[in-house]
Amino acid sequence: MLPKPPPRDPSLGFLYLPPYRLFGESIAGETTCLQIPELDLGFDMGACPRAMLSSKFLAITHGHMDHIGALAYYCSQRRFQGMGTAKLVCDQRIAPAIQRMMAGFVDLEGQRTPYEIIPLQPEQTVEIKNNIVLKGYEVEHTCPTFGYSVIEKRTKLKTEYQNLPQEKLKELKDRGIDIVRHLEIPLITYTADTAPGPHLVREDVRKAKIIIAECTFFEPDHKARAKVGMHMHVDDIAEWLRVVECEHMVLVHVSRRTDLSFARKRIAEIAGPLAQKVLFLSDFRGNKARYEQQLADAERKAHGKPSAPVPAAAAPASPSEKDSDDEGDA
Repeated sequence: MLPKPPPRDPSLGFLYLPPYRLFGESIAGETTCLQIPELDLGFDMGACPRAMLSSKFLAITHGHMDHIGALAYYCSQRRFQGMGTAKLVCDQRIAPAIQRMMAGFVDLEGQRTPYEIIPLQPEQTVEIKNNIVLKGYEVEHTCPTFGYSVIEKRTKLKTEYQNLPQEKLKELKDRGIDIVRHLEIPLITYTADTAPGPHLVREDVRKAKIIIAECTFFEPDHKARAKVGMHMHVDDIAEWLRVVECEHMVLVHVSRRTDLSFARKRIAEIAGPLAQKVLFLSDFRGNKARYEQQLADAERKAHGKPSAPVPAAAAPASPSEKDSDDEGDA
């Protein structure tokens, strides 16, 4: 009898949420690494698949090993592959510990890998793209933890000046009169590993178009376990969905022990129609079908034909549905 080959690692989860792509891995207790390439932005680096290297900015939520274990490798490989110096955004409380961790690799390797740490205080921002900033905010977990919001800054002409000619507007500006309103548009928020709390209803979270949130527990009798570990339970997600304005809520950090067909059924049962907003990054089969539908719709649009509705990944699964082992279940 020949021995079995080693288990095959699951491919990266992928979702297209126009105009952004979100991909990565997130399995509770094992690894979390996420990327939004259109923003040159990644979140956490518990593992470092090659696709994660292109993130110029990496926002670190907290110091648990499954979120930070591959950080030094990420910095080293970016330099080795000629991608430039990594910019590490983090909560100022953990910046000294990250520096000490990285210093340990200097002693081990006998060489220094360049990197830049950008420590943030709560509500402080760093610009990651023209007119787009990343804001850090505190969440409630078992160690110091930040969530992050991606915010677009816009200016809009004040109503009383909208019908004036350009010459008059220039005259007002030259006189030092502020003729525009300054707007902040929440695009994406990542709430990180967290217990429920007031941070979930802050304006840049509640109004974000895309929410990336952990949900580690789905069994009805696991609410106490979620509370002890300061994680989210599916009941918390269902309650939260009633107050947020997002177009999509992407759930990550699902345990490998959780069957996705069960998880989809649970959120549909307790959230009702609002569950249509919910997607699972690790739902390889459902997300593949969703993307293929998006491709087909784009093809139809190019030929002037109407689009078909995109299937909702959170719809209840049939009792016979089960994700195959080689596609992963967490």
